[in-house]
This record gives sequence, structure tokens and C-alpha cells, in this order.
Amino acid sequence: MTSQSKISRRMSQSAVIQAIANLAPVSRASVAKVTGLSKQTVSEIVGNLEVEGWIREVGQTEGHIGRRAVVYEISPAAATVASVDLGGTKVRVALCDLRGKVLAEEIEPTAPAGGSDVVDQIARLVRRAAAAPGAGIGLLQTAVVGVPGVPDPKSGAILMAPNIVGIDRIDLAGSLREMLGVEVFVENDVNLAALGEHWLGNRGEGDDLVFISVGTGIGAGIVMGGTLLRGHSGAAGEIGYLPFGTDPFEPESLGTGALERAAATEAIIQGFEARSGHRLTVPAVFDAAAAGDQHAQETLDAVSRQIARAICAMVAIVDPSVVVIGGSIGAREELLARIRHFVSLCYPRPVTVERSHLGDHAALAGGASIALSHLHLTLFAEGQSGARIAVPPPAIEDFKAGAR
Repeated sequence: MTSQSKISRRMSQSAVIQAIANLAPVSRASVAKVTGLSKQTVSEIVGNLEVEGWIREVGQTEGHIGRRAVVYEISPAAATVASVDLGGTKVRVALCDLRGKVLAEEIEPTAPAGGSDVVDQIARLVRRAAAAPGAGIGLLQTAVVGVPGVPDPKSGAILMAPNIVGIDRIDLAGSLREMLGVEVFVENDVNLAALGEHWLGNRGEGDDLVFISVGTGIGAGIVMGGTLLRGHSGAAGEIGYLPFGTDPFEPESLGTGALERAAATEAIIQGFEARSGHRLTVPAVFDAAAAGDQHAQETLDAVSRQIARAICAMVAIVDPSVVVIGGSIGAREELLARIRHFVSLCYPRPVTVERSHLGDHAALAGGASIALSHLHLTLFAEGQSGARIAVPPPAIEDFKAGAR
């Protein structure tokens, strides 16, 4: 087969699998009509995909005059992908089939020693999820790891991640590739959450979205025109370093950004302590505010004002159709109401601010979408330059079917 013939075959195969993935259940004739390929070419490709187990028959067309046609869909059990959400306090691993349904999920506190211990932990949890009943331990093809920092493409180290010690001194993706024996990709966790909300969040027709996560830290993921905005060094969305909230020229702001110092976990704990003389956990501060404690309410107001400033800065620059708030703190309704109020006071146009639809599964959903896209490209486009296969999202209920 000539080089040109191979390229043509790859293009045809990727077009066929894209049509089946998006239109299933679908007949060969319908695939030929959608792709513009000949019926003979489609029949040959579909036959090969069926023999190899990547697609399967799921019935016949109904309601047509004459001979009924067999219809096909992607075979969900043909392979699996792993999505990992590595946080400063927890590691979550979801194993998904080819349709994005979660088959198994594992959760553990993050290994406190960090570094190589975290690598070992992730590998162990992925293997455990893959060994779950119905998962198929030999079917794992790809893994995507969301990290609370910026992956360095040269060294594989994770930069700007102060909550996990030693992760800036190891090649995370390379180490996991060796341990798991599959392709591994690493992405910022908030970027993954933004992709997850865009993929599964039912946001209507809008392809422009900003996801802001507020928890131990604060960060943003930006999706423009359906594509994740990473920036020159991959640090787009590191809004914790926006130069307000606290003094950005203080040495502390080089480690933990000026905004993050005023708008995340420690800001709530320290803000309440400064006002009341008592030190409480973040949930306890929220409880106190709900009970009418003035110091707690003032603390949450102060944090909400800073988050609102960050939202307005993002809206002024990228003008998204919606700003989604998530994270362990950001998803609290009490905070969301305050944020909406302060945004309305400091921006001249209406800004749509919504709560995350996926909660703590947003990054896992984003990781699954990337893993499935990479897998489809590897299997069906075979490295074809410029090829893209958009994996249709499952329903949120299907995605979470095997989740904890």
C-alpha cells in the first residue's frame, strides 16, 4: 500500500468512526451518506471494525419500506481509559469505557510524602479500578492525570503546585507510563474541570466558558470556541497570581499568589480568626455564618468580593457565555449567592455565574474526554496529522454510573 493510500484509508476510517460515535445507532448506508464515502468503502471499514471488536450490531432500522438495515454503535467494552484527579488532599481515579461511562472509582487521601509516593499511589489505584468487576484489567489503553499545578512539557515536573511536596522534582507522566504500560497525559486539574463542564455540563449552545475552582487554592480553566486555552507555557488561568487581594510584591505572593492568599481556604480560616479571635475550619465558618455570626458573615463577604473581582477580570478579557464556579468552597450555595451579588456591583453588564453541574467529578469528566479523544485518534486515525475526533458526551447519570 502506497503512502498516499495509507493516508486515505486513515482519513476514511476516522470519518466512519466519527459518524458511528455521533449518530449511533446508525446503518452503513447512513454512514456513507454522512461521510460522502462509497458504500463499498464504508462496508469494508465497518466490517474490519466489527471483526476487531471496536463496533457492534445493535439492531436493525425500523419504519422503512423494504429491506431493513443493520445498525451499529461503538462497542463500549472494547477498551477503557483512566481519569485521575490528583489533589492536595485526595486522589480520585475513575475508569471509563469507550462511551465515557464510569465503571469503577477509587478514592484515597493523597500520600503525604508526595513525590514518588504519589506516583506509586496513582498507579496502584488505577490498577485497582481496572481490576474491578466488569472493568477488564487488560483493556486499559490511556490515562489522563489532572494536577494542581502546571505540567512542564520538558521535564515532566509539575510546577506551581505547593500543596503536593516533591511533585516538582519528578517526571510524573513518564514514571506512570513505565508503571502502567500505557500512554499517560498530564493536564492542569482546573483545565480538566473546565473541559468536563463543557463536555457534560449541558451548557446550551455556548462554546465559551470559564471555570473557576475555589478550594485549597483558586484557579481557572478557559474554554474558547470549544477549545481549551493553555497559553504559551501552559499557565493560562493561574488566577491565584492576579495582583490583588493581598500585596503581590510581598515575597509570600511568589509562592502562593496574591489573590489566592485572599480568596481560598486559608483566607477564610485566617480572616475569621482575625475578626473573632477564634480559629475554625472552613465548614465551621460556613456553619457559623448560617447561624448569624457576624464575624463569619464578614469573612465570607470579604472572600466573595475577591472572587467577584477575579470573575470580572476574566469576563473583561475573554467575555465567556458563562462563568462556572466549583471546588470544595466555590460550590457552596452561600458563597455563590454572595459572588453573584458582588459581581453585579462591579461589572456594567450582566454576567452569568453558575454552580458546577458535576461537582467533584468535573476534573474526572474532563480527563475522560481527553483520554477518549486521544484513544480514538490513536486507534482510528493512526496518528493522522491534523485529525480530530470529537467524542460525544454521555449523560451525566451514565458518566457517574459507577462512581462513588
